[in-house]
Amino acid sequence: MSLYFANARIFTGDSAYPWATNMRVVDGVVESVDSEPNPGDVLVDLEGKLLLPSFGDGHAHPIYGGYEFLGPQLKDVDGVDGIVASVKKFALEHPDSEWIVGGSYESWLAPNGEFDARWLDAAVSDRPVVLRATDYHTVWCNTRALEIAGVTAETPDPKLGWIVRRADGSPMGTMREWDAVDLILKHVSPYSLDDQVRAISIACNEFVRTGITWVQDAWVEPEMIEAYIAARDRGALSIRFNLALRADPTTWRNQLSWFVDARNQIGTSPELSCSTIKFFADGVIEGATAAVVEGYSDDPHNHGMPVWDWSELRECVAAIDALGFQPHIHAIGDEGLTEALNAIEHAQRVNGEASHSRPVITHVQMLNPRDIPRFVELGVVANFESLWACNDPLQSELTAPRIGHEREMWQYPIRSILTSGGAISMGSDWPVSSQNPLECMEVAITRMVPGDTSIEAWNPAERISVIDAVKAYTAGTAFQAGYETVWGTIRPGLAADLVLLSDDIFTIEPTKIHTVTVERVWRAGNKIFSHNDVS
Repeated sequence: MSLYFANARIFTGDSAYPWATNMRVVDGVVESVDSEPNPGDVLVDLEGKLLLPSFGDGHAHPIYGGYEFLGPQLKDVDGVDGIVASVKKFALEHPDSEWIVGGSYESWLAPNGEFDARWLDAAVSDRPVVLRATDYHTVWCNTRALEIAGVTAETPDPKLGWIVRRADGSPMGTMREWDAVDLILKHVSPYSLDDQVRAISIACNEFVRTGITWVQDAWVEPEMIEAYIAARDRGALSIRFNLALRADPTTWRNQLSWFVDARNQIGTSPELSCSTIKFFADGVIEGATAAVVEGYSDDPHNHGMPVWDWSELRECVAAIDALGFQPHIHAIGDEGLTEALNAIEHAQRVNGEASHSRPVITHVQMLNPRDIPRFVELGVVANFESLWACNDPLQSELTAPRIGHEREMWQYPIRSILTSGGAISMGSDWPVSSQNPLECMEVAITRMVPGDTSIEAWNPAERISVIDAVKAYTAGTAFQAGYETVWGTIRPGLAADLVLLSDDIFTIEPTKIHTVTVERVWRAGNKIFSHNDVS
């Protein structure tokens, strides 16, 4: 089938030919731009609107995002009282649910992000309740959940985690980081395969309505492999996915064979692949668990919580690199970021010419400026979740007070890495935050909270241009994925993965970009979303 897209303002993303007014697509592939139509072409009149390569999300958690639709809704509610009311409503509507599981709540709604079990007890006391914070490094549970988990005043903090306690030593109900969170979550009944497939389908719908046709699932556990295969076999995958298997710091040597088996089981194609290994180097600044060289300003003896012994991280990154996997390393604090770079450098030194995995460090939050050149030297893709790069309540209430002004200005150095010659891509970390690329790009361009111009631009020296933001969400994610010769720009021979916008984001006021609507989305020339078809 041949399509002729006409009467458009097309940003191709191709430096050699960045703008066009029409294009021809044959069997899902761009055949030509700014050419004449052929007899038999199906005309697609775009009425002068802006057409872009569709977006890729370089870091998200699709299944976890889908799960949030299966529990109490906690976003856009009125504070702690609104969360509690939503939990109570869900519990009344689901009397047979053994556990009430929900996400995700904003951690800044309580002082220091510490939430009390007794607040949830007021809504549900006879059944366990566990809610995830937006950072997905913290949970809040009720007293019944603590009782089932056997967490008491006498329970010691686990190796990788903190049990937030009241003044008398009793567990408050807030659990931070892996091992503490798992004290609760290991008692929750697993989701069925059908529920997992449903979650993936929900995620696909959420992504595609915002113009996204490729997603890096950045946290895949063993049971999720079967779910993705089932979703593919049932025709539930409307967009492309790459899966990142999570490496465990204590069992990674035993995981190596599983990594290879999972990759072989999934296969390698642009539609569904499994070529990446996910590492959590550290935690998060708002929870004071990100690994920092100097102590936290409000707790100078606390240097955070590295998830890995750094020598083990280096060994594991080298091992998976030798197996042909791409390392994808969550690193937030300056120590975590330095050690992530050290691990990549070690892998390249050990593996020599066999090292060609195009490593990714994601979030790149509080980066010591001296490490900026290393992204270029080591060929590391810096994946930014740019929606966070503004002075929102999470930043002003929790993050900045923990690190002080100097280190606050180290955060999210998007422009610095870009101008140094480094490769950048963008993502959302959905459901941690909105998956909408237009919101994320607006912040990268303005360093302001979308929809609130009363808050001044935060660290404006790190603002980037509209073109650079669009490229990071299109060609940048394609480069991260290793598919820059398959999709990510509009040029002959590449897949016609396209997004049509209601307004021209290159010409409107940048603080209005978040108001722009995605009107239509195509994947390989097939229309998979139309705003007019949504009721």
